[in-house]
Amino acid sequence: MFIEKIDYEKKEIFIAIPLTTTTGKIRVKTRDNIYGYGVPFASKQNKFTLKNYIEWQIGFDIEIGKEYNEKLKKDLTTIKNIKFTAYNGKKKYLYELSEYLYYMVEFGIIKIDELKKLKNYLSSLKKENLIEKHSHCQIKRTHPQSEKINDLDFEILKIEYPQLIYKFKNYEIIAEITIREKQKAVGIQPMLYFCFPITELISEFSLIGRNAKTKEFAYFKFDKKNAFIILETMKIFGMLSVSHNFDIQKILNIIIKDAKNDFQ
Repeated sequence: MFIEKIDYEKKEIFIAIPLTTTTGKIRVKTRDNIYGYGVPFASKQNKFTLKNYIEWQIGFDIEIGKEYNEKLKKDLTTIKNIKFTAYNGKKKYLYELSEYLYYMVEFGIIKIDELKKLKNYLSSLKKENLIEKHSHCQIKRTHPQSEKINDLDFEILKIEYPQLIYKFKNYEIIAEITIREKQKAVGIQPMLYFCFPITELISEFSLIGRNAKTKEFAYFKFDKKNAFIILETMKIFGMLSVSHNFDIQKILNIIIKDAKNDFQ
């Protein structure tokens, strides 16, 4: 999601979060607790409550093309020329999480040594310990059992999809990893969602107890207090799969190299 404001003096980044979307990368949802099943929430028709949260399928890069060109119309980022070749051979730019990491390093909040330590950790991971290969993260199917339903003989089996939840210290902010089959290939696909209660959002007027306005945005702020979330989420991304591990290491190398030239 695009950067609305960068405050170099206070060392803060404000990310625009849409409040009226029920589809797409960012969705307003509702549930009783972090272990519950999130249900899409129509914020224009219903009033916000403490059960509402933001589910953001956050990314860390973007392919050069139409989507990137649309992003440039909105985004204030100044690092548009930093690109790399991803694991799949596509040319990509830093985007979202990697952008936020870049600025936190530029601000001096996240140190170069922390990036080097993370890169060394990710490079040391064995393939069988990545989430896509880990024994506890595989999709399970039960043996079929016969069952007659409406005079027809069926065989019923159950499919269990693992979900991982990572809590960021004392925050009510979490990372959810949902594991599904790949749509266009063989194997599984771990997908990471960045989730947080709407009380973490900054808005001109309190959200609780009111409906969202048409095309309304609120803002999530990254600063010194929660910058560790960016680094830890990058670490989790690097643990998801071989391709994620490769791409995150590439991004860390780029920021480390650029930081040596520009920030120090």
